[in-house]
Amino acid sequence: MNDTNPMLHLEDVYMRYPSRDGTPITILNDIDLKVRQGEFITVVGPSGCGKSTLLRLILGAESPTEGAVLLDGKKLDAPNRNRGIVFQKYSLFPHLSVMDNIVFGLDAEAHGMFLGWLKPGQMRQRRRAFRDQAQVYLERIGLADAADKYPHELSGGMRQRVAIAQSLIMKPRILLMDEPFGALDHATRTEMQLFILEQWEQAEMTIFFVTHDLEEACFLGSRVLVLSQYYQTDAGRGQGAKIVGDFATPGGHPKPTDFLYSEEMSQLVHRIRSEGLSPDNLQHIRDFNLTHRDAFRTVNPEEWQREQ
Repeated sequence: MNDTNPMLHLEDVYMRYPSRDGTPITILNDIDLKVRQGEFITVVGPSGCGKSTLLRLILGAESPTEGAVLLDGKKLDAPNRNRGIVFQKYSLFPHLSVMDNIVFGLDAEAHGMFLGWLKPGQMRQRRRAFRDQAQVYLERIGLADAADKYPHELSGGMRQRVAIAQSLIMKPRILLMDEPFGALDHATRTEMQLFILEQWEQAEMTIFFVTHDLEEACFLGSRVLVLSQYYQTDAGRGQGAKIVGDFATPGGHPKPTDFLYSEEMSQLVHRIRSEGLSPDNLQHIRDFNLTHRDAFRTVNPEEWQREQ
């Protein structure tokens, strides 16, 4: 992992949406986050806390209501090939083969860049080069013989592998994964967890991985973010979600599979559930578990008057 300056920087980020009567509803409340190149960050939190909203901000699909989202010190623009995303529902075109699905992004990019400039023969040559790249990814995901198949001919795990290859071939610096394994059975899910760890090691990319499965979050992540609306401040109960936990997972990374069944894992999951997911346990912002070396927070005096 790169130990130089953080690649991604969010500070004082608020995200609000209008309600039916026009009153703004706060979804994200004062998000502060620094991320270095090559981290594997898992994001957990109660339903509706804004996990997907956070991914959209990092993707550049939305802009914050307040605050800054910076990549390499510059404000994020619209989504581009540097930031790929994989959803729980596969982003595959049912009428295209596996091969054509994987090269779709490269084809679309080349068509836009070289439209009216390259000759037909040159475009065919470039497309062959794309297919050669895609074949390498098919071999890496264990689907070398499935290039001519269609999505409906594949299992759920296979389709998800193709969706990941579809993102990986664009060589993103940041891969955003929004509950990508949520619909898979246990055996396939375990297989896919090991697969994405392997791809993370090989590609040395930065991954944000949203999941409701706390064991999955602690096993996959080198760093866990707990996003929650269940907290309190000196002004009362919080409005909108904050990062209530930001910590490095114990042990090395990637972890051996037996970590999933360890007492350390059990204690970690219990702590996350208690501190971030329980509406009955509203910890004060001064008690947030922000122990990661890059964790930081900004608060206003209304929330924590002791900092005046």
